[in-house]
Amino acid sequence: MLLWFVGTGLVAMWFTFRDPAIDHRLVILGTLLPDLIDGLSGSPWVLHTLSAPIVLMVMVMALTIGRRHQRRLVLALPIGMFWHLVFDGAWMNTQLFWWPITGLSFVDAEIPVSDRAVTLLLLLEFLGFAAICWAWRRMGLTNSSRRQLFIRTGRLDRAITHPQPKGH
Repeated sequence: MLLWFVGTGLVAMWFTFRDPAIDHRLVILGTLLPDLIDGLSGSPWVLHTLSAPIVLMVMVMALTIGRRHQRRLVLALPIGMFWHLVFDGAWMNTQLFWWPITGLSFVDAEIPVSDRAVTLLLLLEFLGFAAICWAWRRMGLTNSSRRQLFIRTGRLDRAITHPQPKGH
């Protein structure tokens, strides 16, 4: 699944952070990374566990001490990975999600997407496409200068994320 994770990641970021400085391209990468990496092996591994985004977030925090701008930029990647776990339903597989607390083995685990019927996958992709369309309009990406800012930096125009009340 591609559109499902991109769409849900963008919409979730809009409703929870609405931060003009975050790199939404890294959020998108983070939402896709677990399936890209684990999909190559054909079975889930560390990226479908809660441990992966937590370890990455701790590393980002430690490596960016005193560099607030870099920290804010790179935190988008583990945040995207957290969104992937939420919207993939990875938390429903206790053994996988809570690894290594529940044991070190990945033997019986499957990538959550592989357990779904094709019709459900198609429905989720359609919903992801609808979410991307909504985000595109809501984030002001119909405007070419805002779209170029997004493509170049991953950022959203501050006028969209924090509009000024009328009369100010």
